[in-house]
Amino acid sequence: MRIAVYCSAKDIIPEEYLRLGDELGRWIAEQGHTLVYGGATGGLMSRTSNAARMAGGEVIGVVPQRIISAGRMADNCTTLHIVSSMAERKQTMRDIADCFVCLPGSYGTLDEMYDVIASGTVGEHHKPIYILNYKGFYNGIRQEAEDMRELQFLPKQEAYAPVYVETLSELCEQLTDNK
Repeated sequence: MRIAVYCSAKDIIPEEYLRLGDELGRWIAEQGHTLVYGGATGGLMSRTSNAARMAGGEVIGVVPQRIISAGRMADNCTTLHIVSSMAERKQTMRDIADCFVCLPGSYGTLDEMYDVIASGTVGEHHKPIYILNYKGFYNGIRQEAEDMRELQFLPKQEAYAPVYVETLSELCEQLTDNK
């Protein structure tokens, strides 16, 4: 299974969050899955991809030319797709992946997460998205969705919706069940 992981590229985040990347990357490789990610260096992106490679896994990077020009292209990918823009990166990752995982991150992570949710909502794909709500990181987004449901901007039963998990072990269980 090709698992796209969206996450932070910042190195200054707390170490416990960086360890999530280590554990997930290692698990992906040990289970014989392929990591699909943004192909850049830093933070959870580096930790997840490095752990996957060190465990012998396949790593597909999808990196925009702007990231390369900034000197932030990763050198650990077994396959690398160079694209012209962030929009093309999102589309390429959606096309390649069988499912999506959101670890904690910032605006870029949120953009990728909402892009997958919105495109799934309109039927462009039917691939599951799992959001790791580690230590309540995504509680605000969950509440936002509940508020939208209550005001009927979202249906009570969405045809396509993210699956929230609270722990990495719960995430791995969900991914195993998704095979």
